[in-house]
Amino acid sequence: MSDQTPSPNQDQQLAIPPATPATELDPRDVRRSERAARREERHAQRESNNTAWIGGIVLIVLGVVFLLQSIRGFYLNNWWALFILIPALGSFADAWNSYRQQGRVSRRVRGALVSGCVFLLITATFLFNWNWGIILPVLLIIWGVTMLLNSLLPD
Repeated sequence: MSDQTPSPNQDQQLAIPPATPATELDPRDVRRSERAARREERHAQRESNNTAWIGGIVLIVLGVVFLLQSIRGFYLNNWWALFILIPALGSFADAWNSYRQQGRVSRRVRGALVSGCVFLLITATFLFNWNWGIILPVLLIIWGVTMLLNSLLPD
């Protein structure tokens, strides 16, 4: 039996190299990261404020309708249909935000625009007592055109 002791050459090959000392952070890098963090925080704050205007617009529209009813005798039988504008405005806001993020009209932007228009059409139908016999085929045509555009245009 031979005794297998590592030779000095083998010891040097198995040795772990010494750790390199940690480098200090460059003050410019620290300032850049702080600026990036503040920029992200402002962007997140703007995004949260973008949806707050929807409630403001709904309240303004309701106030105008009630004011017109009081002053001019303007009367809407189905004033409750104005609440259907809430998802319409939300869809338009989503379309705008998606367009700003992507910088182009994508499938998501087109879908949000079409759904906002559909909600707007349904609201107008209730408010002005339009004939559903005409509106339903128009909604089917809008749906078909949307599907056609989504299949033909790039994502």
